[in-house]
Amino acid sequence: MAYSDANDSGVHGDQRQSFSTQYANPQRLCLDSSLSRPYSRASMSSESFLSILSIAEIAGAVRSKKISASEILQTHLQRTERWEPKLNAFVHIDAEAARASACQIDAAIQRGQATGALLGVPVSIKGCIDVAGWRCPAGSLLRKDYVASCDAPLVARLRAAGAILLGNTNTPEFLMAYETDNRLQGKTSNPWSLEHSAGGSSGGESAAIASGCSAGGVGSDGGGSIRVPAHFCGICGLKPTPGRIPATGHFPGSGGAFSWIGVVGPMARSAGDLRLLFAAMAGPDPGDPLAAPVPVSEIPREKLRTTRVGVLESDALGKATEETRRTVDRAANLLEGAGFVVEPVRLTGLDRALDLWWYFFGAMVAHLLSLTVAGKEALLSPQLGEYLAAATNESVLTLDRFAQACAARDAVRESLMRQMAATPILLSPVSSGPAFRHGGGNYQPGSGYLDTMRYSQWLNLAGFPGASVPMAFSFDGLPIGVQIIGRPYDDELVLAVAEALESSRGPWTNPKV
Repeated sequence: MAYSDANDSGVHGDQRQSFSTQYANPQRLCLDSSLSRPYSRASMSSESFLSILSIAEIAGAVRSKKISASEILQTHLQRTERWEPKLNAFVHIDAEAARASACQIDAAIQRGQATGALLGVPVSIKGCIDVAGWRCPAGSLLRKDYVASCDAPLVARLRAAGAILLGNTNTPEFLMAYETDNRLQGKTSNPWSLEHSAGGSSGGESAAIASGCSAGGVGSDGGGSIRVPAHFCGICGLKPTPGRIPATGHFPGSGGAFSWIGVVGPMARSAGDLRLLFAAMAGPDPGDPLAAPVPVSEIPREKLRTTRVGVLESDALGKATEETRRTVDRAANLLEGAGFVVEPVRLTGLDRALDLWWYFFGAMVAHLLSLTVAGKEALLSPQLGEYLAAATNESVLTLDRFAQACAARDAVRESLMRQMAATPILLSPVSSGPAFRHGGGNYQPGSGYLDTMRYSQWLNLAGFPGASVPMAFSFDGLPIGVQIIGRPYDDELVLAVAEALESSRGPWTNPKV
């Protein structure tokens, strides 16, 4: 039987149908065939065609000399010239260095010496991750003059895989909002609707990739900051298990009890592209306290098809919009049709996980940030000020409470892992709804981030991997993604299920300039 949400007032008893049957009208959820047909090169410009190729297609074409790395780069730079005035996605574009890298790759190919899974692929980097010689301000006037002296390990690994670094992208100040806006760079817009936010904190990254300016890139996630912007902009994003990709060279840095909350991870237009980026960046580094020597693995088809998938139910996560819930239903039905066993799964303890996440991400991080910005409050963005006000509205912090919270986190994580023993993959919304309008995000109780982003936040407390995959469009034409959740170190399984879901969904589309 196709999965159906028993709480959906429009689907009851014998009237229950699969999502795809009940909402087959293309006007519902904007699932029009024109938005999901395969691309035809004859119907678009060379720039448009080349800027929507997958990472594997780009690298393969460059490696086989069907097109040069310089030509690929030039199409992305042209795309950026057209989109950037509208989006404000980039902090810095290093066209000169990118062209030099492309020329070096082309010369190496002619000599038969070029290697790498990302050969000639233009990528972008979130503007809080060190790239040698680049300004990496993390959205703050307090860091406007900071220039990285060396590459973060993940950046060095991307270069070694043959990627071309195009530029770095905009963030909210110190990454502490789900909307990308700051006093240094301004706001980043959603390429599907310029009146809407691209999300945060990896909002510049998601806008750059969704618009085809970048083929893929790197974000970071402390409470949904990869998955939410990916969901808002209609791309894919992976929050990996802490330590799978080293967070060395990321600002703010993390360590001790905070190292499992914030992670760095890939963002791209497909789950297959996420897998290639993940493989290029994965591996331990001494600078990441949770780095573990877990090799990247392939998921055998037999294991994938015997994986049970749960549709997450929990009263602690709040109420998603009807469009969002139906989109998760559709994803469940597609996976069921692809041969997976799909069933509802109710997790207990998520309310405690969310309370603990806010204790660390809110009270504790805000305390540390307050020490950093003391005496400089006049330079802060309004968003950061709002976060600090909301997060410091707590009782006095004590060592006893901190120690108790650390122990409680471990207990919650153990409980959730045991509950997922039979269903190692879960489906859920990414957030309660699609992208909000500029200025629509806040930390106000009842309607703010602590209510709308609960679907994503608990994974950071537990250290679970999660991916966002675009599935449908809202009545307003905004993308709606679905979250695929796995147990720690099951990142490859999460990506394999994401690819299976994409295959069942069919081709996606990109926003028009």
